[in-house]
Amino acid sequence: MRILALGDVVGRQTVDFLQQRLWELRRREKIDLVIANGENVSDIKGISAKDADALLQTGIDLITLGNHTYGMRDIYDYLENSTRVIRPANYPPEAPGCGYTVCNVDGWRVLCININGRVYLDALASPFETVDRILTRESGSYDIAVMDIHAEATSEKLAIAHYFDGRVQVMFGTHTHVPTADEQILPRGSAYITDLGMCGPRNGILGTDRDAVIERFRTMMPVRFSVADGEIHASGAIFELDGTKARSVRRISFS
Repeated sequence: MRILALGDVVGRQTVDFLQQRLWELRRREKIDLVIANGENVSDIKGISAKDADALLQTGIDLITLGNHTYGMRDIYDYLENSTRVIRPANYPPEAPGCGYTVCNVDGWRVLCININGRVYLDALASPFETVDRILTRESGSYDIAVMDIHAEATSEKLAIAHYFDGRVQVMFGTHTHVPTADEQILPRGSAYITDLGMCGPRNGILGTDRDAVIERFRTMMPVRFSVADGEIHASGAIFELDGTKARSVRRISFS
């Protein structure tokens, strides 16, 4: 099995870009499953129901989210009725949506989990305890486990990855919008990369209009952020598995 994980998708123009490029990439790389983080699709902070539908038409099979999950009000009901868009599992149980789903990929049952870090972010439930409970609850109902670790601190992502090494076969980080160069097979066999980067305008700052970001840093005054203009660049990683064993992880980027 070959899984493509894409970094945070920023802006509706990036959805249009993926619509034009992703299906061909899937064919060329023989991709079986595509997962992308979509929490920045709509006006940077959140994803609307309309944009979620559009993103799922680009060749993406599953959308994960993060700390901006509830930025758009109309996503609440959408999350309650979708198995293809999941939010971090360590939100309170009252929060709309679910933190994991099981996908059928050519007969393989793939458990996909979304988790949020807590360092420099909201104090949600422990990601360690949350994922432990999911793995116990779903034991026997999946063949392969995949996890999006949406977190700010690289140390926290690495700690989570090493804790679940050997139990979750594929793990990747999102949120910082900057790809890391530490793709690896961990000691107990899991494939991992700390951050996939982003899919969005490379002309801005993390996909955001650079003038607004610079003004915020210079003046410390409130500013309105918007998606940057310019060339779209996408980054992520391809994970290859041999049965239930992770074989390799390779960074990928395209414009």
